[in-house]
This record gives sequence, structure tokens and C-alpha cells, in this order.
Amino acid sequence: MINLISDTVTKPCRDMLAYMMQAEVGDDVFGEDATVNALQEKVAKMFGKEAGLFCPSGTMTNQIAIKINTNPLDEVICDIDSHIYQSETGGYAFNSGVAVNLIQGNYGKITTNQVANVIKPGHDWQPISKLVVLENTCNKGGGSIYTLDEVVPTSNYCKANGLNIHLDGARIFNALVETNESTIDWGRHFDTISICLSKGLGAPVGSLLLGTKDKIKEARRFRKVMGGGMRQAGYLAAAGIFALENNIPKLKIDNDRAKHIGKILSSLPFVQELKPVQSNIVIFKLQDDIRDHDFIQILKQNGILAVPFGDNTIRFVFHLDITENMMEQLEQILPTLI
Repeated sequence: MINLISDTVTKPCRDMLAYMMQAEVGDDVFGEDATVNALQEKVAKMFGKEAGLFCPSGTMTNQIAIKINTNPLDEVICDIDSHIYQSETGGYAFNSGVAVNLIQGNYGKITTNQVANVIKPGHDWQPISKLVVLENTCNKGGGSIYTLDEVVPTSNYCKANGLNIHLDGARIFNALVETNESTIDWGRHFDTISICLSKGLGAPVGSLLLGTKDKIKEARRFRKVMGGGMRQAGYLAAAGIFALENNIPKLKIDNDRAKHIGKILSSLPFVQELKPVQSNIVIFKLQDDIRDHDFIQILKQNGILAVPFGDNTIRFVFHLDITENMMEQLEQILPTLI
């Protein structure tokens, strides 16, 4: 089967598994796992941050970031399609007691003016605007990419107006292989950053939260209360180190393959609309007379796995485990489906 459900479906390669088994481990709850410590230091240094925290998932790192950047009765400003709003079970309310102020952006991307226009004036009956969250790449936006030129004005506005700013960088490296911007430059414009290892990078588990030493010290406590304190986690951290040292350039291949399939889909009669393909995600809307669940079954019957992704919409995600032979099969199969 050609599995396009997500870039989270990848399995560790033989070399990654061998690297994992050689990891030096300890009890990370006590800060004694050398490999976890090395991963945290490595990624923090990449983005010019003081410290990092290894967590089981990107949802956890985002939720901890919201917690340490807000107080109860504050609000978080984000795009209406952002992961923290759409795909984290309302955790911002449950974990942090905050509201969301939603912006209709452009393929998941919001502008400085949009942020400025929704800031609450501070009346007693309103939540306090406290945190802005940007997502790069934007999953529901079709893998759309922020550039630094787009981000810097928003970051500057936040700093000038007492707002914290968090980057949900679940697929940040998919963006950076396209823009050729540096991790250091990105790091200086955010208070906290979430980096996912288990998507396109191909690690089996894990994300990191980056920030100042004080913020990460606070984050460790919330990781514990959320059940994210792990013991001999160095085996998993080793996979992250391997991924960062070996798999970042391969993300460009995933992006290019997605763009190629996007071009094919754009000419097919069953596609009503295709979101611009900028990275490894392809999102397309079917014609009104084709139901998404029926189309998913047609795909499966032809050896392709995918998921519905909204109103009669399908998502394909390209990743490390897609081979050139699979790409040739997709080229042949897609035009024949309906």
C-alpha cells in the first residue's frame, strides 16, 4: 500500500534503529539521561535558545507552551485552522483556562495587521490578549509556508505590545528546506518553539519545546503533571538526533514529490479545488457529486491510503517511506480513478 495518511506513519530505518540501541540512557525525570540531554542541547543550540525539553508529542509541547506563556482568563490569538485549535482536543481551555481569538488567515497564515485588529482593549469583562501562535508549515492550510519577512513584523509587534509569541514548528524543517532561512534567525523571533521529530524527520516519537532556561524549568513541571515525564527516554531521543543529522535534506524530496502530484491532481476531473502546494502536503476538494468517504474507498481499492480532511476534502502527505516506485504508481493510478 502507498500510505499517504500522514508523515507520522514512517518507521525507523535500520541505521536509525542501530543508533537508538547504542544510546547512553538514564532516568530523564531526574535529568540523568545523557542522550536526552544531548538532544535538548543540540536543538536549543540550533535555534539559538537557552534550553530545550523533550516531550512525547507535539500536542504536549504546544500545550505546555500555552501554559507557560499565559495565565487563566487570558486569550490565545491564532488562525482558525491552527493545530492548537483544531487538533488538540480543546486543550488550551482544559490545561490553561484560556480562550482563543480566532483569525481567518490566508491558508493558515495570519498577518501583523490581523493580530493588531483583534487585541482586546482590557475591559474587565474581556479576556486579556496574551499569546500569539503561528504554525509553520500550516497543516490545514495545505502545508503553506511562512517566510521570515512575514513573521518578523508580527514578532516585533508582540514584543512592543507585551504579547508572547509561540511557534508551532511541527514541520518547520519542511519550510526551511524551501526558504533556505536559518534556524538561528527563526529562533530569535519567538519566545517558545515546538519542534516535531516524528513527522517528516522520521523519528518514531517525540517533540521538543525550546525557550529560556526559566521557561523550560517551568515547562518541566507541566510536562510532569501532564504525564510526560519519561525514564530511559534516551533510546527515543537518539532517534531524534539521528533524524536531525541525516534526514533534513530528504524533506526537499518530500516537498518536490507533493508538488509533482499536486500538478497531476490539478488537471483531473474529480478535483474541484487544490490548495497551493508549497511543502509535503497536498489538500484537494472533490467535485460535489463525489463523496469523500467513497473516494477514500476507491483509493484504498487501488492501493492508496489517505484520509478525509474536511468538507469533501482529501489530504495526501509525502514522507520518507514513499519510494520512487510508489511515485510511478501514483502517476499511473490517479488519472484512472474516476
